[in-house]
Amino acid sequence: MKTIKLLLSFSLIATLFTSCYTEVIVDDFDEPRISVNQLLSSYELWYVDINATQGFGETPFLQKAFTISFRNGIVYANNNIVGLGDNGNGFGIDVGAYDAYDMILDVNHDIDGFETFDVYQIDNNTIELYNPNNDTSYFLDGYQRSNFDYDFVFYDNIHYFLQEYEAWEKTFTSEFGAINEFDNENYLQFLAGGNDSEFRSSKDNLGINPNNLLWDFTGVYGVGDVSNNMYLKTLTLDYDFFNNEYFELSVINDGKIELYHPSSETVYEFVGRGYIQYLKSDNTKGSNTNEEKKRKFKKDRVENPRENTRVK
Repeated sequence: MKTIKLLLSFSLIATLFTSCYTEVIVDDFDEPRISVNQLLSSYELWYVDINATQGFGETPFLQKAFTISFRNGIVYANNNIVGLGDNGNGFGIDVGAYDAYDMILDVNHDIDGFETFDVYQIDNNTIELYNPNNDTSYFLDGYQRSNFDYDFVFYDNIHYFLQEYEAWEKTFTSEFGAINEFDNENYLQFLAGGNDSEFRSSKDNLGINPNNLLWDFTGVYGVGDVSNNMYLKTLTLDYDFFNNEYFELSVINDGKIELYHPSSETVYEFVGRGYIQYLKSDNTKGSNTNEEKKRKFKKDRVENPRENTRVK
């Protein structure tokens, strides 16, 4: 009897273990999986959250892009604030080709060349692109064009908008307002690269080609927010010889801005001359700058904790 009971016990335990094992295998087998191609194409636009970047390396085409899209083997990017939402029906411009397999993304950029990434799905609309060659991760947030806030991106990056023209030419000065030193400034230029905060000004006559302007002064500038008004910014120009000039900055359209000078109550309008498109040419910078445009971090960088685990 003891022998029979013992055999029955072993049989019951074996049955239970077999059931559990079978159940685990079935659950794992039935779990739906999404391919990397399906993941990349699940959203029309991937916003590059530059502040979330981890690591100290840089991947050039991601560093300059506001959005990236992956469509049928072609990579599209919105690299410019000017025309954001209109260029390429909102996708931007064709910047290269890609291949995706086994959660790996290979990109052949038209200018920057080949880059490879490990792709990780962080949540429902966030992915991580980890570049094992420079140990740096970029985090992209997914949107459809219909729910992407182009206006927010535009006004949150006004300083890049100012940099996308060779020069801003003064085309209007209000009749009202006190006479002041800034009345004599006819051109402004906001430089890309370097410390990302330099400007130039010129008193040259109106109507001159930006390439032929003589810049009289180089200083630093800053763009600030106005509480409870996303569409109004502040612009401060640091002139050593007559202190700072402070303005309220409004965007009239993609090529015209208004500067209101509170201290004199004068209104100025400037029109952009010499549009700089960050497209498919090595000449991605203005003729008066020394470094090409790239997006900068708005906070301290943090070290990337992800180790390079890609099997070579």
